[in-house]
Amino acid sequence: MKREWLLEEARKALAKTGFFLSQPHGERGLCFDVVARRDDTLLIVKVFLNVDALSKETAEELKGIARALQGSPLIIGERTGSGSLEDGVIYSRFGVPILCRSTLLEFLEEGVPPFLFSAPGGLYVRLDASALRRLREERGLSLGALAEIAGVSRRTIQMYIEGMAATLEVAMRLEEFLQDSLALPVDPFRFIDEPGSGPGAAPRLERFERELYQRLERLGYDVLPTVRSPFDALSRHEETTYLTGVGGAETALDRKAEVVSDISRVVEKDSVMFVVRRFVRMSIRGVPLIGREELRRARDTDDVEALISERKR
Repeated sequence: MKREWLLEEARKALAKTGFFLSQPHGERGLCFDVVARRDDTLLIVKVFLNVDALSKETAEELKGIARALQGSPLIIGERTGSGSLEDGVIYSRFGVPILCRSTLLEFLEEGVPPFLFSAPGGLYVRLDASALRRLREERGLSLGALAEIAGVSRRTIQMYIEGMAATLEVAMRLEEFLQDSLALPVDPFRFIDEPGSGPGAAPRLERFERELYQRLERLGYDVLPTVRSPFDALSRHEETTYLTGVGGAETALDRKAEVVSDISRVVEKDSVMFVVRRFVRMSIRGVPLIGREELRRARDTDDVEALISERKR
């Protein structure tokens, strides 16, 4: 199996179930391969055959982009160094959800969500804490009785009632005894940011990039530089986010503008390219071009956004 085949199969499954997709950009080493949107769900997707290839730096950039674009990161893979990924299980590395192809297909095409997630110690399920509490009260069961059935401590049962996940074995014992379903499905497209998760190490910037980002920050933008993305940064001000490209001359920007414009349509964010010197063209493939001197003359974000607005086409 080749990675390109796995990526194409993932794209087909997403497209078949109503997702609007970016075109494959074909560049290796980037933190995502495709972006996909369906209604309010935006996925930033990376494909690996062996998910051990996911580095912390790639994961942090992937999460940072998803966070800035109000989307969810997702890894699709087939195996780790220790074996194949199991069907119906959500895995995770560095806080990024991981699914195998069959689990993705079941969820997208058949509406069957995974119920299991992998964590240190084995496979776990989310318990319906309110149902567990209700069943205990209705049947007059003590914490001790449930603890004995589940093979855990009374304190652990109390933690289940408060929302803690349980191992698969414990969940099965409780369900068998209570004759009721307790396991809750897990939405692999719901990204829960980890406490303390944040951007990775700052990338090394070329002189023009450093000057550009400093100027944008002085004008009022929050700038998130990227290293492993088709665009060079995300620039944010209030509710507005721009996919931001940087180039030394217009002639080198055509391919980058093509990719950024395509991604921009899917994520529903505008894009802009900053160049050292702008010659004749106001935009490339609908992506506005702004030269260094034009940015230097801008007094605030309104001036920048006016330039972007008048050059969009």
